[in-house]
Amino acid sequence: MTRDAIRAFFADRQIEWKRRDAEALAHGYTEDSYVHSPMFGNLHGRKQISEAYHALFKTFPDWDLKIEDLLIDEDRVAQLFAVHATHVGEFMGLPGTNRRFEIHGVRLCTMGDGLITEERRLYDFTSLLIQVGILRSKPAG
Repeated sequence: MTRDAIRAFFADRQIEWKRRDAEALAHGYTEDSYVHSPMFGNLHGRKQISEAYHALFKTFPDWDLKIEDLLIDEDRVAQLFAVHATHVGEFMGLPGTNRRFEIHGVRLCTMGDGLITEERRLYDFTSLLIQVGILRSKPAG
C-alpha cells in the first residue's frame, strides 16, 4: 500500500469509529488477522475482532476515539489516539457505573492486502480501571 492509500484507509476508519460501526471496523482486518488488546486479550480472526467491537460499544456506547497522529513506515502504522467514553454496560464483572474516563495510547498496525493483518493496542489499562471504579488507587504519601 502507498502512504496515501494507508492514510485514506485510516481516514475511512475514523468515520466508522464515529458511527461505532462494529462490522465495518471488523472488515478492516484480514480474515486471519491478530489483535493484541489489554481489554480483550489476544484475538484471532475477523469474527473474534467483530465480537470485541460489539462488546466495546455495548459497554461504552459513547466511545469517542480521536486520532492524534498517524506515523507510516512502509507497511507498518502507528496511530496515536485519545479516547473519551462512559462506562455504561457490564465490564469485568462490574455493572455500568456511568463514570467517564479518558485514555491515551497507540495502535501499532501491520498492513497487508489493503487491510490490517496485525494490531497491538498500547494504553494505560490500569488508569482506565481506576477511572471506572474497578480498581482503587492509593494516595501517594
